Amino acid sequence: MSRIAIVTGGSRGIGAAVSRALQEAGCTVAATYAGNDEKAQAFTEETGIRTYKWNVADYAACKDGVAQVTADLGPVEILVNNAGITRDAPFHKMTPEQWSEVIDTNLSGVFNMTHNVWTGMRERKFGRIVTISSINGQKGQFAQANYAAAKAGDIGFTKALAQEGARAGITVNVVAPGYINTEMMSTIPDKVMNEVILPQIPVGRLGEPEEIARAVAFLTSDQAGFITGSTLSANGGQYLH
Repeated sequence: MSRIAIVTGGSRGIGAAVSRALQEAGCTVAATYAGNDEKAQAFTEETGIRTYKWNVADYAACKDGVAQVTADLGPVEILVNNAGITRDAPFHKMTPEQWSEVIDTNLSGVFNMTHNVWTGMRERKFGRIVTISSINGQKGQFAQANYAAAKAGDIGFTKALAQEGARAGITVNVVAPGYINTEMMSTIPDKVMNEVILPQIPVGRLGEPEEIARAVAFLTSDQAGFITGSTLSANGGQYLH
């Protein structure tokens, strides 16, 4: 049976790898994106995965988007909250706008999407929700008070919601990646990568998007029905807790 899945931020980076992994697992996937029409179109042409454009920070847009996916593909049974942004700055220089933009997308966006699939999942007695947090939501990070707060909030949200969803057949989990080999990491100078970042990672390398995607694919599968409220850390041993 093909399950219907939404992956937010699903046409690039970790999200694209997750979309592909769920498609390979037999799901019908809808990948959302916020801005890059060209990349989204190319992703659809390459994979056949339909892309939908909306901003997860906008509750009404999420409601309309979920309704459109449901009309096009069927009731949403799997949600992967992957969309996220950074607006890094030391706290004494951080603006209210930088704070709000990150909280609105990375934390409120998770509420906005989850709230709009939750009722249907409860009625059908099945659901899989996975939110992509971050190692920096677990341990904090300089110049990321906004990002770390949002990503830590995602973990708290998950632990609370898991308790509400358990009797309804809905599992709610987190994957918390460390440093992953995406476009964002490619902008880091080699010297910083080799002398600062890699020495922090016991396995001695960056993670690959596909490694995060495999973790998500398992947590969204029927086989993972006894796992809920959990945070799966995928960081190469960089942070142990």
